[in-house]
Amino acid sequence: MPRRFVLTAAPLPTAQTPQIRRAGSHSPDALDALLVIAPPSGGPEIFSSLPQPQRWQELHTRSEPRGGTLRSTVLANRRHTLAVLGYLGAEASNFERLALAGRLLKEAAPRGAETLGLAVLGTGRGARASAAADSAASLEALLAAALAQAFSLPNFSSSKRDARHIKNISLLGGGEIDVRYAAASSRGNNLVRWLTALPPNMLDSRSYHRAIAELAREHGLAMRWLDERALRRAGANAFLAVSSGNARPTAGIAHLRYRPARRRRTPAPDVALVGKGILFDTGGINLKPHKSMLDMHTDMAGSAVALATLLALAELRAPIAADAWLAITENDIGPKAYRPQEVVRASNGVTIQVIHTDAEGRMVLADTLALASRTRPRFMIDFATLTGACVYSLTERMSGVFTNTATLVPKLLEAGRSSGERVWNFPFDSDFDSDIESKIADVVQCAVDGKGDHILATRFLNRFVPAQIPWAHVDLSAATRSGGLGHINTDITGFGVRYALDLLLEQDVLEGLERAP
Repeated sequence: MPRRFVLTAAPLPTAQTPQIRRAGSHSPDALDALLVIAPPSGGPEIFSSLPQPQRWQELHTRSEPRGGTLRSTVLANRRHTLAVLGYLGAEASNFERLALAGRLLKEAAPRGAETLGLAVLGTGRGARASAAADSAASLEALLAAALAQAFSLPNFSSSKRDARHIKNISLLGGGEIDVRYAAASSRGNNLVRWLTALPPNMLDSRSYHRAIAELAREHGLAMRWLDERALRRAGANAFLAVSSGNARPTAGIAHLRYRPARRRRTPAPDVALVGKGILFDTGGINLKPHKSMLDMHTDMAGSAVALATLLALAELRAPIAADAWLAITENDIGPKAYRPQEVVRASNGVTIQVIHTDAEGRMVLADTLALASRTRPRFMIDFATLTGACVYSLTERMSGVFTNTATLVPKLLEAGRSSGERVWNFPFDSDFDSDIESKIADVVQCAVDGKGDHILATRFLNRFVPAQIPWAHVDLSAATRSGGLGHINTDITGFGVRYALDLLLEQDVLEGLERAP
């Protein structure tokens, strides 16, 4: 019987971010493609700054333009530059900006452009400052889409050919944007997509541990790995119940620390980023059927989001002390796998009556949240592909968010609108707890039926977060979507990094939050 194909090195991407240049860095004749966003209400004169404006004007006046539509032509030069024009309505949201940018890049993809120009013309209404902000947001959306399109996901085909990729990007107009921030955010998204796409025999708990350690070294982060022996000493029996079915004892919780230069000795973090990292989910003893199990190598997306967000904060030298806690294991089957009706005690002393072994995500998060809480962060947020119920509620277009601190709801929602990674706030009322009461333990792992499971799962997790720590839970129903989402044209979306960075750095979610005593 042949051995499984496994990687000997950390399974990390090697692709470089394209070179990004400001306006005027490339002659128009040197561009393989030029992508432009314009308002449908603009007159032909708005194209005067583009090469061969007459060609663009003809494209614009071909028929009545409408928001969301695309038009394309070819410029008359030696490169036969592909010209793609996308129209953005005046009231468009940031998600719609990203979605239009993604469609522009998809339109240009067959060209195999290596040198790309991006421009935004006269978008926005009202005051000049508002129009400039709208233009900058549109240009950032184009850049984000281009950086996503330039990145290749894992491909192990023996017959694959070397494809042309975007190597140079020229920003030809559309306002001032923070290129450094945009690039760090995109690298985070690309890392999430890469890790989430890796086959389960190439990203198992051992190789993921190795990859995390390598990334921590590259970014100057402190790291400790709590292996199963350490978790046993910590009383993390909810996590260990899940890992007990694995063939090898290689599971663990990774704890990474980033501290700004002036706060190297800060012991307690401002924020703790927690991620579910189930590298393959069979369902355990309650085995999943074929279709439900097929894509369960993506069940670690939450851990990738938490990891990539921390790396982006370090790359940006953000003035935030941040930790990441990554729960890394498979949910396998075997003679020692945990079973329904077992009772286990988590690291904070809460006893859990197991109902269904496929509700493993909340088990590993229970101990990970409890351990992260011991560091007394000012704010804690976890990311997890936790429930199918959240997908049924929202589809894969947005993700669910919950919080134990009602005053945080406006910022949690605004981060979704601002980043274009939309979230919907679900109830967090305590009366839902009556559905997860146990007769023999402190709490049941889940209800027998699936009604409102995304809400009940969050109420379960609430038992492992001290009430005085502000906490948000993101159920990543948008982690994967057939055909992509927003500016991402792959089924694996990498949803979460843009959201988390916006929440922490733009919405300043930490403002006014006091550290728990």
